[in-house]
Amino acid sequence: VNVGCVPKKVMWNTAVHAEFIHDHADYGFETPGVKFNWRTVKEKRDAYVQRLNDIYENNVKKAHIDIIRGYGKFTTDPKPTIEVDGKKYTAPHILIATGGRPAVPSDSEIPGASLGMTSDGFFELEELPRRSVVVGAGYIAVEIVGILSTLGSKSSLLIRHDKVV
Repeated sequence: VNVGCVPKKVMWNTAVHAEFIHDHADYGFETPGVKFNWRTVKEKRDAYVQRLNDIYENNVKKAHIDIIRGYGKFTTDPKPTIEVDGKKYTAPHILIATGGRPAVPSDSEIPGASLGMTSDGFFELEELPRRSVVVGAGYIAVEIVGILSTLGSKSSLLIRHDKVV
């Protein structure tokens, strides 16, 4: 929700609107001077995601569910128990939402890797890059390169292949 599905859908819809504007003349609409502002859509997208987060958190609180943030681990106690930042919690039902972080290779593994960003970094961009290279062939890479290209970034998609075809 925070750095994937919802913000990506906002950006995808932004690109769809850009495509509609591009095709307006074919349907008799004159749209000279249409300008796109990356910063505006970023601010509105981020505010929308924050509003959703607040709604979700309020719903959890209304359901009398405790949210405990920190690094947790299961204990060997006889009852279901976790320890989070040195404090133990016991309950009949425990959910650990691990989240995830991408693994970024070092420059020694892939020269220049530190010059890149993960897909999370896409949502942190303050401006639309003039040029972009997206590495990968999964749906996230394909969607992001499509969004960037449609909104005006000269974009390339790189995929690996292990043999010459």
